[in-house]
Amino acid sequence: MQTTPAPPKHETNDEIDLLALLGALLDQKLIIIACTLVFALCGIAYALLATPIYQANAVIQIEEKSQGIGGLLGDASGGDMFSSASAAATEIELLKSRKVIGQAVENLKLDIEAKPKLMPVIGSFFYLRFTPTPEAPVAEPLMAFDSYAWGGEEVEIFQLEVPPAYEGKQLILRAEENDGFSLLNDDGETLVTGMVNQPTNEHGFRIQVKHLLAHPGTEFWVIKRNQLRTILDYQREVAASEKSRDSGILSLSLESPYPGAATEILDEVSRLYVRQNVERKSAEAQQSLDFLKDQLPEVRRQLETAETALNDYQASAGSVDITIETQAVLDQVVELETSISELDLKRSEMERRFTRQHPTYQALIEQKRQLVSRRDALLERVGGLPETQQELLRLSRDVEVSTEIYTAMLNKSQELDIVRAGTVGNVRIIDDAVVDTSAPVKPKKALIVVLATLLGGMLGVAIALLRHALNRGIDNPELIEQLGLPVYASVPFSKEQQLMEREVKSKQGSSQSSHLLAAINPADLSIESLRSLRTSLHFAMMEAKNNILMISGPSPNVGKSFISANLAAIVAQAGQKVVLIDSDMRKGYLHNLLNREPEPGLSNLLVSTHSLADIVHKTEVENLHFIARGQIPPNPSELLMHANFETMLTKLSSLYDLVIVDTPPILAVTDAALVGRLAGTSLIVTRFGLNPVKEIELTLQRFRNNGVDIKGAIFNAVEKKASAYGYGNYGYYQYEYKSDK
Repeated sequence: MQTTPAPPKHETNDEIDLLALLGALLDQKLIIIACTLVFALCGIAYALLATPIYQANAVIQIEEKSQGIGGLLGDASGGDMFSSASAAATEIELLKSRKVIGQAVENLKLDIEAKPKLMPVIGSFFYLRFTPTPEAPVAEPLMAFDSYAWGGEEVEIFQLEVPPAYEGKQLILRAEENDGFSLLNDDGETLVTGMVNQPTNEHGFRIQVKHLLAHPGTEFWVIKRNQLRTILDYQREVAASEKSRDSGILSLSLESPYPGAATEILDEVSRLYVRQNVERKSAEAQQSLDFLKDQLPEVRRQLETAETALNDYQASAGSVDITIETQAVLDQVVELETSISELDLKRSEMERRFTRQHPTYQALIEQKRQLVSRRDALLERVGGLPETQQELLRLSRDVEVSTEIYTAMLNKSQELDIVRAGTVGNVRIIDDAVVDTSAPVKPKKALIVVLATLLGGMLGVAIALLRHALNRGIDNPELIEQLGLPVYASVPFSKEQQLMEREVKSKQGSSQSSHLLAAINPADLSIESLRSLRTSLHFAMMEAKNNILMISGPSPNVGKSFISANLAAIVAQAGQKVVLIDSDMRKGYLHNLLNREPEPGLSNLLVSTHSLADIVHKTEVENLHFIARGQIPPNPSELLMHANFETMLTKLSSLYDLVIVDTPPILAVTDAALVGRLAGTSLIVTRFGLNPVKEIELTLQRFRNNGVDIKGAIFNAVEKKASAYGYGNYGYYQYEYKSDK
């Protein structure tokens, strides 16, 4: 009683799976190596041919904020009224503002993009590596590609205005003879023609080319970009950051394939930012100066009015002098009034900066309230003086207070005028923009090559694993035996046979020799395996009803013809008389292996146009005869069902020790089932890695449905694969064992 083997443990299955995957990678190492090499070469090519990107760098210092102009007004808020107290983050935003970047775009005409037209892939390689000389400022065109730039070509456009429909579109500027040029659209139609350094205005296009250096016929790409879009692009491209926290040192950078343009842009942005900072501080001084100048006429008018009133009173009352007591009160009142007036001035200036709820504003109001309270207390003391002294005190107070205020405002107005004229910002350029042309920041060649190589390796591994997962073909003969079908032989893959089959298909082989491996190289490992099959068949056919052996298979390309022809040759070499029949009247090609003509053959006999003697041919192998397929008929299956076929097999069975019939694949046509019913022994050939288990099961089922019992299987084209380690395929593999002589 047959026992079912216990299922393997999960741990063992896991280990086998890992070994199988590792083996699959080893088996398909050529694919992995090829993918890795291809991607590595692509990475190297990209690193060499890609346009290098350079980085311009500049450094700006933001100095500590000074007391500023507010100190001239005696600002109670700590001198912060007009000072530039921007933090680094704020200054970065100001630097990248549209006011700065937009002005740089306008000054440098960055919305006009003009660059040489380079040949795809290789153009930049030649252009960037050309060194101009006085004798040859421009490279000669490579072959007949004179429309491309090859090195040294330059163009500078001073002005370019295009109709709205062409804004942002790529135009072509072509150099012409005698400093001429043409502007074309992308369809090659001429839009404008002109001369260098001469403005041209045609059809809505306004263009002036300032400089053009190129051979006639050389083309340049020209684009008039939207100015706002250009500004926004450069706001993103110009990078600014503080080197270290609270250092006040800003590092600016800009990446571009043109190092000269990058330094020019970065220097212009730095210059405009510094100028904007100075203008901002100068504007603060100007605002304060304007405020004081607005107040001075009113204060002067008040002074003149007070002086007139005092003089009139003294004239009307006679010469009246202020007593010592009154003078003391007057001095204190004047001092308080002056302070109150200065606070009013500060309050007016502060109202332009703060709300009335601001702590600084509230502190100023409280200070003024205290001064007013002290002044009112002094004025109450004046009530005890004579009326003449009281009036004289009031008029004198008005004159002296107005004089003090007017003098202070006049002095500070002059000071602000001086400050405005000599204003300097708290920002200065430390390092102008520079570019290290010997070390482009992009592409990072080593990194690209490494990443490309890794990507190629990973892709190769993925392809290998995918092929392994999609390949459901059997690579273990034990799987066939688990279907209840014994494996009579595992035939190793023969490279020599593969080469001969290629010669047969290409019809390049010798016309005087066959392509039987058993005759050409009888020591080949696959032939040795067929010899073991011969021994197995000797015992397997003892109980068969006749000596007819049918060989079929599930599908094409499993190697049935190779097995049939070489097995027949090996049996014949052992001294038995063998006849080999090619019953595949559709696509049979045994005649090619034996270097014979396909006609006359089996089909000719079955339609009774030839006799048996006419179709049986000798071969180069002694005791081996061959019957070719014959003329391809329209109804091969019907011919095999004819009585002539059974009569032929019966007669051949009596004349030969072994009759081998090579048949078409059973899953393609039914011919093999018709032959199998007449054969005493039937075998199928399966190919390593080609036929899945389900296909073999369907093959056996198809034969059983037609009453044909398959005796066993031949496992053909077995390869040495690392993925088969876990299954022990090497146990079925033959070792070469022959004389060294």
